[in-house]
Amino acid sequence: MTPADLSSQILHILAALQSEGTLPAFDLPKEVVVERPKNRDHGDWATNVAMQFAPKFGLVPRDLANLLVSELAKVSGIEKVDVAGPGFINITLSAAAAGELAKQIVLAGEKYGTGSALAGIKMNLEFVSANPTGPIHIGGTRWAAVGDSLARIFEAQGASVTREYYFNDHGAQIDRFARSLLSAAKGEAAPEDGYAGEYINQIANSVLANHPDAASLPEAEATETFRAHGVELMFGEIRKSLEDFGVHFDVFFHENSLYETGAVQKAIERLRTLGHIYDLDGAVWLRSTTFGDDRDRVVIKSDGEAAYIAGDLAYYLDKRERGFDRAIYMLGADHHGYVQRMMAMCAAFGDQPGVNLEILIGQLVNLVKDGEPVRMSKRAGTVVTMEDLVDAVGVDAARYALTRSSINSMVDIDLDQLSKKTNDNPVFYVQYAHARTKQVANNAVSLSVDDSEFDPSLLTHPSESDLIAKLAQLPAIMAHSSLERSPHLVARYLEEVAGAYHRWYDACRVTPLSGKPVESVHRTRLWLNNAASVVLANGLRVLGVSSPERM
Repeated sequence: MTPADLSSQILHILAALQSEGTLPAFDLPKEVVVERPKNRDHGDWATNVAMQFAPKFGLVPRDLANLLVSELAKVSGIEKVDVAGPGFINITLSAAAAGELAKQIVLAGEKYGTGSALAGIKMNLEFVSANPTGPIHIGGTRWAAVGDSLARIFEAQGASVTREYYFNDHGAQIDRFARSLLSAAKGEAAPEDGYAGEYINQIANSVLANHPDAASLPEAEATETFRAHGVELMFGEIRKSLEDFGVHFDVFFHENSLYETGAVQKAIERLRTLGHIYDLDGAVWLRSTTFGDDRDRVVIKSDGEAAYIAGDLAYYLDKRERGFDRAIYMLGADHHGYVQRMMAMCAAFGDQPGVNLEILIGQLVNLVKDGEPVRMSKRAGTVVTMEDLVDAVGVDAARYALTRSSINSMVDIDLDQLSKKTNDNPVFYVQYAHARTKQVANNAVSLSVDDSEFDPSLLTHPSESDLIAKLAQLPAIMAHSSLERSPHLVARYLEEVAGAYHRWYDACRVTPLSGKPVESVHRTRLWLNNAASVVLANGLRVLGVSSPERM
């Protein structure tokens, strides 16, 4: 019996009490919260449904709780139910009812943990979106790991998700990049405001390999040659780095296209029609203070140049016109100042900030090796790149480490710890638990322990109860992670599952002692072992981390 099963039972009882007139009518929700009590002595599961709904029924919480308890006690599989404190309901399941979950998980396989909370919703998730003037730095690498994990979690809740990368290929930074490439091709120092690093030399040499005379052309023509070909080479490197990191983008959107196709002017005219654009002192303004911004924003400057927000207006409108219900932007820590104006922009188009447009701000990443901060990349010159991190610890460890902390907090990554094959390394700890489940299953086959029998009433050891209860939480963890935009909840949960599994492994045998016969309990425990394997694999999958069968 799962928390979802208990939620359904509680709602069924409430509906029955309403229909018989014991409780007044009001629309019940689709589900109620059923969770693990902090103190396991209080039972397997607990709910505060009585405290939540009592005011709607005109009752005190304990009176409503007592009504529910008397009905829940009649439900098959519930061994004990009681009321605690102001109205908490504690539920203890029979061993058979609790253990039945192991078989359900195995039969569900990859579908276990999925839900339908976002079914029918079309989401555009934009993340990483680095300037195409250099390799992906460590901050962008964090967004690559977190963004892809979020997309997987949304999809597991039924959403249709488009992963989108926004290339900032319009503006001064591209000009500086082109001039930096030209200087490198001529053997000159980088411009004062330009880019340096070995990658600049590599790209400049690649351009020269295909256009040997590029550096000797007139300066304007040479700069344009290096801009056009250099940016495309940098794009190619960025795309390859992301694919190697296990991140696939459905759309690569070029900022420059917004200006080439007239999308900027289209957005301005749309907002002008809505009454939110005005002209003043030769410039075009968005009346964003109407929607909570601290000041109105210049969209087109008096010299005719587009301000940065012009592209934002056009890009957001483009997403909405492509049919996306929700546009989620994942931005770096230096973009806090953008949130207010972006939400004002959303409202100006007639949309709902926080629903049609969401903005997630990520914090910084600090790398540590040998107890000292890692400051600089040999290739990039001034920053640590995605390749640096992957070279140091591998894709799995990098993705897991970058995902297991809240996006609202800075991350300190100890490269030495992530390189260890010990329980101090969280990704090793979880992956080893999965590998152990596979080893146990293989050993079981070799000793004639099969899954031909399943008697959940035999799963009575405390470590079995703990493991089953932990496995039951995956659907709720996935749903909550989706709601809170917090894939780190999945990672932390997997570590708890791994701990519960290792403790069970130490206490309970799936295979009999040498010379002893195979019994029902061994076959039943094989189901529980395999259920743990499914949960660990499903959780690692949404983090984009492999689930090895041997370590």
